[in-house]
Amino acid sequence: MFSCLCGDVKIRNGRNVLGTKNHTMHFYKVLIEVKEMTKILNSLVGEALVGEGPEVAHIDLVIGRKGSAVETAFMNSLAMPRQGHSPLLAVLEPNVTPKPATLLVNKVTMKNVAQASLMFGPAQASIAKAVMDSVDEGVIPKEEAEDLLIIVSVFIEWDAKDKDKIYEFNYEATKLAIKRAVDGTPTVDEALAKKDSAAHPFA
Repeated sequence: MFSCLCGDVKIRNGRNVLGTKNHTMHFYKVLIEVKEMTKILNSLVGEALVGEGPEVAHIDLVIGRKGSAVETAFMNSLAMPRQGHSPLLAVLEPNVTPKPATLLVNKVTMKNVAQASLMFGPAQASIAKAVMDSVDEGVIPKEEAEDLLIIVSVFIEWDAKDKDKIYEFNYEATKLAIKRAVDGTPTVDEALAKKDSAAHPFA
């Protein structure tokens, strides 16, 4: 028998058996309190389209805890780049990554250095800033940031050239996508309300 936060615990046949009914109730109370204190428990999905022209930003992202399927996808993607698709960590500046750690993956195949420089420049920096501003503003709880991972799918059109617009649009789109992911929007009811009137800009 040994002690833990829920009282004395007996070991029986390799299993933990709570000693009394009161201990059991206290154990579940602790679990409930931990769950209530944790804002992000499950994997979250967010999307946002911001801007216009060739610099338009379309962000899809997932947020999940370390140890979840999001971590598996994060590590697999980072470890397996392929021609034209080179996953990279978001950075505020060299040697300063945001928390939660954030992985960028490009939707459009990079075919030249000029195109790659937009991904490894304004897109990388703006997304890192959007993540940290989301933490600073409490959208992502600061106390959970170290335990979370974010994967951001980034759209940079082949004809995009304006670095300032790429920075601005991707910053705003990432912040909006993070907020939507955490807030769970659009809700099922909101999506149902738009299903017949929605006008997709590229359909």
